[in-house]
Amino acid sequence: MRQYGNSPPAVASRGTLMCAIGDVHGHVDKLEALLARCDAYLAGCDARVVFIGDYIDRGPDSRAVVELLMDLQTRHHPDQIICLRGNHEAVVVAAAQEKLDQLPGPVDVDLWLSDLGGGRHTLASYGVRHAADLPAEHLEWMATLPLSFDDGQRYYAHAGVHPGRLLADQVEEDLLWIREPFLSYTGPFERLIVHGHTPVSARVPDARGNRLNIDTGAGYDGPLTAVIFDDRTREPLAFLTDRGEIPVGVS
Repeated sequence: MRQYGNSPPAVASRGTLMCAIGDVHGHVDKLEALLARCDAYLAGCDARVVFIGDYIDRGPDSRAVVELLMDLQTRHHPDQIICLRGNHEAVVVAAAQEKLDQLPGPVDVDLWLSDLGGGRHTLASYGVRHAADLPAEHLEWMATLPLSFDDGQRYYAHAGVHPGRLLADQVEEDLLWIREPFLSYTGPFERLIVHGHTPVSARVPDARGNRLNIDTGAGYDGPLTAVIFDDRTREPLAFLTDRGEIPVGVS
């Protein structure tokens, strides 16, 4: 990863480490602070980073977040920096194409532009009035982001998965938008599901036996959170936020 700080290594070599980062929602200051903490923790380790989606809307710096992530991907091997698509990326692309009516649920321009949707903050960060006026390369980047990633121990998706389908059979609508029946499901999945999309009201990761929610409300004045894994077990090694480290087992 790009080095944001010069802190000494915080962990001994553990093979390949995985770092997953929750919903950023236009807060580049939180993202830069968290990346600095992740760099310090991962120093000297072979590491891969997965961003869970929702890089834009609500916060003031959506353009800066997108540019930072695109720059990280340019500077590193494609397999090292993985950015998944979130439902907010799907919305802005659909708005630019005037296809919001094709998205699941009651999504329209007024809803997206409202404080709830946060789209007006994204447009302001780009200095434009319409989604179609966003840079074409940014819209293409958001439109072509993958929907999921499987590291063999964990399955990463923005919103979650449908418990009635195998992971190989998941569909875009669920990966980007699902809440129920996913959130209340207590049975096993083929992998630990690492997701965001539904902000945790307690502002700490919600760790269950079958899933881990790392959306700790960065878009609503909460912290931005990362979880660190190794390749030996599916359980977390550590949780980091833009504000510091928090204990494992915080749910």
